[in-house]
Amino acid sequence: MTRNRLRVPAPPAPPLTGHLPLADAPGVPDPVDVTSRWLTRGGRPWFPVSGEFHYSRCPAGEWEEELLKMKAGGVTAVASYVIWIHHEEIEGRVRFDGDRDLRRFAGLCARHGLDFVPRIGPWSHAEVRNGGLPDWLLARACTPRTDDPAYLEPVRTWFTAVAEQLRGLDRAHGGPIVAIQIENELYDQPGHLRTLKRLAQEAGLSAPLWTSTAWGGVRLPGEELLPLYGGYPEAFWTEADGGWPDTCRKHFFFTHERDDEGIGADLRPTTVRGTDPAATGRFPWVTCELGGGMAVAYHRRPRVEAADVAALGLTKIGCGSVWQGYYMFHGGTNPPGELTTLQESHATGYPNDLPVLSYDFQAPLGEYGQVRPSYHELRLQHLLLAAFGHRIAPMESVLPERLPTGQHDRDTLRWAVRTDGSSGFLFVTNHQPHEPLPDHPDTTFTVDFPDAPSLTLPSAPVTVPSGSYFCWPLRLDVAGVRLEWASAQPVCTVEADGRTVLVLAATDGIAPELALDADTVTSVVVPSWDGEATPVDGRVLVTGLRPGTDALVEVDAADGSRVGLLVLDAATARTAYRGVAWGAERLVLCGDGVVFDGDEVRLHSPAAEPSFAVLPAPGSALVVEGERVREEADGVCTRYTVGAGAVGDTAAHVTLVRPAGPAPEPVTGVQGRASMPAATYVDTVAAEYRVDVPEELVRAPAGVLLRLHWTGDLARAYVGDVLVADQFFSGRVWDIGLDRLPAGESRARGLRLKVLPLAADAPVHVPGQVSDAWRAAGVGHAEWVVTRVWAVRTG
Repeated sequence: MTRNRLRVPAPPAPPLTGHLPLADAPGVPDPVDVTSRWLTRGGRPWFPVSGEFHYSRCPAGEWEEELLKMKAGGVTAVASYVIWIHHEEIEGRVRFDGDRDLRRFAGLCARHGLDFVPRIGPWSHAEVRNGGLPDWLLARACTPRTDDPAYLEPVRTWFTAVAEQLRGLDRAHGGPIVAIQIENELYDQPGHLRTLKRLAQEAGLSAPLWTSTAWGGVRLPGEELLPLYGGYPEAFWTEADGGWPDTCRKHFFFTHERDDEGIGADLRPTTVRGTDPAATGRFPWVTCELGGGMAVAYHRRPRVEAADVAALGLTKIGCGSVWQGYYMFHGGTNPPGELTTLQESHATGYPNDLPVLSYDFQAPLGEYGQVRPSYHELRLQHLLLAAFGHRIAPMESVLPERLPTGQHDRDTLRWAVRTDGSSGFLFVTNHQPHEPLPDHPDTTFTVDFPDAPSLTLPSAPVTVPSGSYFCWPLRLDVAGVRLEWASAQPVCTVEADGRTVLVLAATDGIAPELALDADTVTSVVVPSWDGEATPVDGRVLVTGLRPGTDALVEVDAADGSRVGLLVLDAATARTAYRGVAWGAERLVLCGDGVVFDGDEVRLHSPAAEPSFAVLPAPGSALVVEGERVREEADGVCTRYTVGAGAVGDTAAHVTLVRPAGPAPEPVTGVQGRASMPAATYVDTVAAEYRVDVPEELVRAPAGVLLRLHWTGDLARAYVGDVLVADQFFSGRVWDIGLDRLPAGESRARGLRLKVLPLAADAPVHVPGQVSDAWRAAGVGHAEWVVTRVWAVRTG
């Protein structure tokens, strides 16, 4: 048996308060403040979740629904670069219209209770041409990203334009702006960062938190900017033949090291200067760029799986993060430039060639709003933070006695505890990309507390499966009942049938057990099948549960309250949403996209008959477009099924117009990395296909994706001669949103697809390919995927 032991030290001294020059507007009802270890809001510990969504990379008509998807996914703050070149590509013509309407986007965040974090640059990176600086600015005789007056003068004008758009949206006026990021990844100019903050404030910008990215040993200007960290499961900016970077590998270990010297290392010296150790004692651990996915460059095309994203995110909570910030949470599409393309490329002096249009980033919500498995995985964690983040945020991260010997140790179990000295949460990560970690049989955990008796769990040794990651509660109080421990992850609470129901998620391969403090309960009723409640050493141990919607343990508390413990199986737990629906907070179980919007719940589903379960059930019947919804029992939930009507998935008719010619000879550019083939090869060598759009889809393009399975090097889609979508091959499917195509006759004419083959000796990294067959250009399968939006109301 492997007994993993952790000794919790005595509680630390109270955090520093009032020591930073960061303060909220006077008189706001829920003031934001920063201690040396966590953030507070309204005097209560606060654990935000932010997600990056670039408004200028998404059609304005879709913003509201996509923001509601992010909110339903547990995001509480929306971060967005304000990309200068997107707004002022032509000097003096500053555009905040249409898809560039910053004020409208911030207002939509406010309307739906989402905080807003503008990252105002002026240099953003964001895989944008010149890092977001306009070409006309770089043509001037000035030194960008310094205090050169010739540079600061147009920056001052730009900040003034941004401030005018955000006027009245600050906290003093009830607005959503909780933080403003200055610059990005500027590692050696602390004085310039201070100047930029001053210029932004003089322009009228205001926020309780002013932030800066802090990876790579950044030198910050004293304590004027809150340092923000990141970590990605993969990287496109490393070398094609470099393997999985150690700077990515490190994020699947529990450590107290905040910095990541790998992010952006292709744009700065590789020598890490080292973070000021004093900073970790004066600032909380805040993140803004946990990898929600990863972009693909021409020379390196990583694939990021849902488990990679989720394991990294959960690990960071266990390490001590008090703000989960994801980049990207929602993918996007680069706007077409008026003068040139707007992506990062070798042509602009960058070491990476990026697609002209696609900035999908393999994000939890895709370029066209696709709901991906990583969205469901992260939402499960965000539900935990929404329910218990105020308890987790002040808790210290403690590491076990036996630690991995290094970043290549795959045999030592990786775990940690967040604790206040007597209770806490136990985190385990047994997943990492590329190199699977082994099962850990015969495992128990012992946590020795200084202010309470030790806990050993589970009651009998278990096998921690390869690929698993989870969080278990330690002495969690739930409405008068103390859950001493559980071998299942807390999800959320909901009020149903006069009781508080704690929803938990089982881990595949580990039988769930619940240990209740016997002094806090008077009766425990388990499901009639298999479940047992046994008194053991002052606890009531519940075993034999079969996880699912009927695995409800009913508890009467000693104080007279009633509590339910609902243990969902792992798959069902990943369908859980919690939100205000039909007049009350409810648990909604649905494997598709769900948004909560006033008195309406909308389902985004490709299914012909989508279904969802609800706890507690609404007091009146549910209807969709005037039709009642079919209803049946599903354990303690009520399941509803919407009637048929969706178009469903249908094969797409694809015609080969011209076969591919020989692959172009590889060409290298900046830093000797492979460069994207010139456009002339796409015109002359690429295979060409025609895709005809069915008439019924032309009439109703909303929610319709053309999904292509293809091989080759790069692919581009055109309507007429207009480029509408592109992708580098990485083994992923290629989605193209029909409603993003030019409207009218041009859409009806269909699409032209051009697919280029890849030379056998091209120095590019494509994961998972072991033969040369994939290098040939071809579309193997294509289908139309129709996602319908079902608006569900009470009758």
